[in-house]
Amino acid sequence: MSAGKEQPPPAPQPLAGTVFDAHCHLDAMSARAGRSSRGEPAGERFTATVLAEAAAVGVTRLVNVGCEVAEWASALDSTAHPDVYAALAVHPTEVAGLTEAHYRDLGELLRHPKVVAVGETGLDYYWDRTEPADQQRHFRRHIELSKQVGKPLMIHDRQAHADVLRILREEGPPPAGVIFHAFSGDAEMARECVAAGYILSFSGVLTFANAPALREAAAVTPLEQLLVETDAPFLTPHPYRGRPNAPYLIPHLVRRLSAEKNVAESVVCATVSATGQQLFGW
Repeated sequence: MSAGKEQPPPAPQPLAGTVFDAHCHLDAMSARAGRSSRGEPAGERFTATVLAEAAAVGVTRLVNVGCEVAEWASALDSTAHPDVYAALAVHPTEVAGLTEAHYRDLGELLRHPKVVAVGETGLDYYWDRTEPADQQRHFRRHIELSKQVGKPLMIHDRQAHADVLRILREEGPPPAGVIFHAFSGDAEMARECVAAGYILSFSGVLTFANAPALREAAAVTPLEQLLVETDAPFLTPHPYRGRPNAPYLIPHLVRRLSAEKNVAESVVCATVSATGQQLFGW
């Protein structure tokens, strides 16, 4: 990757309100910035800088996701910062070798007051590191955990829409809520999710030139069932696609949703913030 591709994008203009980043990966952000090795914690100084840059444009909180066993401790440690919350689970491509002991540990960690979601979990049929049957079995276990701890389920769904929706119907969605992280379906799927009461979280892909179907999905989704996320350091919004993503770039998504929904960006911020309060109780 060229050096230019590793230059952080410039900061956007501050928002007309405040909002939060519903899904990012601080450890991976730090590693991409050369501040740590992959798999090592981001560190207090790096985290504080990320939060300060985000707050300067109106992004006042973030959910840091630990989706491998080795990431749980650092994700939890990051919540020492007052504006960082965590989500914990095992990504569907990483479920090989999970044991009952792992699930017991995860169940205990999920009860921490600053862990706000069980995620990201789900199905990923793009990568072939794990068998679909194994992914589905572990997805069901995560749904069960979400019900046990009373916290929302944060779903990773890549090229597996039908099976994700089927398993949610079969198991019954957790009462605390269902969030589709980096929603990637079309308008038809969005309508089905909306009818089921699910929350759709939109990433920087919403701004990509080749994503008209995703913008149609956003257009048919009520504002009250939308969240915004970076999935940083991945999925950087246009026109900075391929460069490092971070929570301070959330304004690009808010403004795109404002245009798609034909509402003021301050309304998007207030509505998304209210949904976050309802889901996560912070």
